[in-house]
Parts: sequence; C-alpha cells; structure tokens
Amino acid sequence: MKAVQVSSYGGLEVLAINEVVKPEPKAGQILVEVYTASINPLDVAVMSGSLKDMMPIELPFTPGGDFAGVISEVGEGVANFALGDKVFGSANVVNGGTGSLAELAIANVVNTGRMPKINFETAAALPLVGSSVVQAIEEHMQLAAGQKILIHGGAGGIGHLAIQLAKSIGAYVATTVGTDNATFAKELGADEVIDYKKQKFEEMLHDFDAVYDMVGGETTNKSFLVLKKGGILVSMLGQPSEELAKRNGVTVIGQNTKTQTKNLSRVAGLVDGGKMKVNIDKVFPLTEVKEAFTYQKINSPRGKVVIKIK
Repeated sequence: MKAVQVSSYGGLEVLAINEVVKPEPKAGQILVEVYTASINPLDVAVMSGSLKDMMPIELPFTPGGDFAGVISEVGEGVANFALGDKVFGSANVVNGGTGSLAELAIANVVNTGRMPKINFETAAALPLVGSSVVQAIEEHMQLAAGQKILIHGGAGGIGHLAIQLAKSIGAYVATTVGTDNATFAKELGADEVIDYKKQKFEEMLHDFDAVYDMVGGETTNKSFLVLKKGGILVSMLGQPSEELAKRNGVTVIGQNTKTQTKNLSRVAGLVDGGKMKVNIDKVFPLTEVKEAFTYQKINSPRGKVVIKIK
C-alpha cells in the first residue's frame, strides 16, 4: 500500500510517498480504507519535531490525522462498528493511529465516528476542526442565545465552523478576518466583521461573554479588553495568561482538542441537521501532498485543504 512517510524531522522536504506494509488492527482498533484525508497545522508541528519531547514518535511515521473512509477490518473487542461502515475521525500517530495520509490507516474506535450523510471529501475535513468547535463552544463556554462571542480567524478551518455553530445557538457573533475574507465571514452569518489589518478589535468591542482564539500572541492578550467580568477566553494556541485572567476576572482555557466519538457524533448531527457546513478550499491528490501543505502555508485557506486518496 502507498503511504506518505516522514523518515526524519523537518519541513516539507521530508515528505515522501513509499510502499509500506499493511498495518494490522489491534484490540479496540479498526483498519480503514482511506478515501480522503485533510491536513491541519498540527500535522506540520508533528512533522517538524517541535512536539517530539511531549509526543514521542517512532520514525519513520505517516503524518495526518483527519480521515474519511470505509472499514475494511476490525480488531478484537470492536462492537460498535462493522465491515463496510462509512466512518470519519482521527488516525493521528500521537493518538496511537498509523496516520491518515495513506491508502489504509489504523484508528482507535474511541477516535472514530459514523460519517454524516455527506461525501468523503467533505467528511474528511471535519474531525479536528469540528470537534474543536463543539468542545470549545458547547462544553467549555456553554454559549447561550443572546450572549456575545468574538471569534478570531473566522475564515479558517476552525473559525468558519465556530461562526456557524455560535449563530445556530442564537449568539451575537463578531469575528476578525483579513480584508479578502470579509464577505465570506458575512455569508457565514457573522453579525460584525472586523478587518484585523485595518481595525483594532480591542477598541471596537466591549462586554463580550466569550472569545475563541485561533491567532495567539498579542491577539490573545488584547482579547482580555473585550471580555466582561465572568467571561471566558478559549485559545487553540496554548494557555492564555492566568495573571491577566485573574486581573480581569475571567476564565481562560488552552484547549487540547479531543477528537473522540462523542464529539464526532455531535459534529455529524450538526452537519446532518444543516447547522454546520465545512468549506473545502482546495482538493489535492495524494501524489501532490507537498503542494497541498505548501498551499495551506502560503494561502491561509478558507476552511480546509483536502487530500483525495481513493
């Protein structure tokens, strides 16, 4: 079988497509015939070696987490899935999978869900970003109708889904995007769109209940000025300042997304219910995996970049 392989840590130059031995599922695992996968910033971080001390990985490995496909084998003790089931989820090596950028991949049952009623390309774009949004907005923030949320990076993979979920709840949504993405953010339903290149969100917004941050750095620190006392800031880029949180009377969470069955099932329900639709920016064949990662790095895609494997 063909699989993308990383034999040494580094940049995109370390990616190679090789013939590898078919993996065998262990107890609690499934073997998936991967139709499509999608790429995330986490894949680049793992590939670079920047997480190797925190998440040690045996080289060589296959990168990629998000997948959509069909189950071809089940391991011992797997009761909730069967051969031929259409599934989506995470096969990331840091979670004990074998990587999704391959014709066949092992995934843990706990990191797998039944596909929503959409095509494979769209389903593969959902696992990490969809789970992130559900976990942040519904679990951590417990956002309610009438509350106000600021979403940084509203045109990105996580951000564009966050706008949709927040609006479906009945919240007032402000978002920061680049100039070229203002119309896209409005079409998603954002009530207030702020061009971060020309405007200062911290001077425009006040008394917000929640901030969802996909940008980090100074943007995170300035976000404290937007929140009212008792508000919450959830960041996808590490733990925000506890000192600033205490000073401003707010809660801060550095989220580590759980791409697990519970969240995946919720994502599928939102998609099938018409409350959330993932945007596919561009699809690449597996043979152009380097081009796909390059495109994501250079272009800041609207939504997700997908790799078609079958």
